[in-house]
Amino acid sequence: MTWEEYAAAWSRLHGGFDPETASPLVRGWIRLAYRGGGLLGRLGVGPTAVTASGLLLCLGVPAAALLGPAGLLLGALLVLLAGCADGLDGAVAVVTGRTSRLGFVYDSVADRLGELAWLAAFWIAGAPGWLVVAGGAVSWLHEYVRARAAAGGMRGLGLVTVGERPTRVSVAVSGLLIGGLAGLVHPGWQAPVTVAAAGIWAVLGLAGLVQLMAAVRAELSG
Repeated sequence: MTWEEYAAAWSRLHGGFDPETASPLVRGWIRLAYRGGGLLGRLGVGPTAVTASGLLLCLGVPAAALLGPAGLLLGALLVLLAGCADGLDGAVAVVTGRTSRLGFVYDSVADRLGELAWLAAFWIAGAPGWLVVAGGAVSWLHEYVRARAAAGGMRGLGLVTVGERPTRVSVAVSGLLIGGLAGLVHPGWQAPVTVAAAGIWAVLGLAGLVQLMAAVRAELSG
């Protein structure tokens, strides 16, 4: 499959969003996923196996957080690898012609469970439970509103908000990495860092939800 064919297929699966119009960082990531997906496809690795691997990596994040500051650094690495797997499973499906509605459901469920694991690691590291629950709730609601809006007739993604999945990956990696380093410098410093990370997650998630609701209202109110 050529890049042009892959980009067209990727666009159809992502609400018509053209990867060629994305920022250089996002476009570069999609091209990297295309190459990685092609390699895994040639090796006979299926998209479900990649999805399952990413979920297992996510489930290891709270376990790593139990190890203290050094464990938070390991958790950051696991989140980063899980984020890569999240991009590669769809790429493998497209390149090998194995996209399916069931696979889409599996991927979405794995994403939500993975994010719960990342937030659980924040809680283990010192973030208050109510803040972690709030962050998870707004992220879940963001995805639920988009899914219901699509079922209600919204075309495409509606809007790429500040609270999307890549933002959550970035906040999780940064929070765990900085928290781990801070804890190694001075025991206990990982707690305020993870509190800040959980707060940023919740605030950006809420802002993204407001953005999405406005876009949904504008499109479906007519």
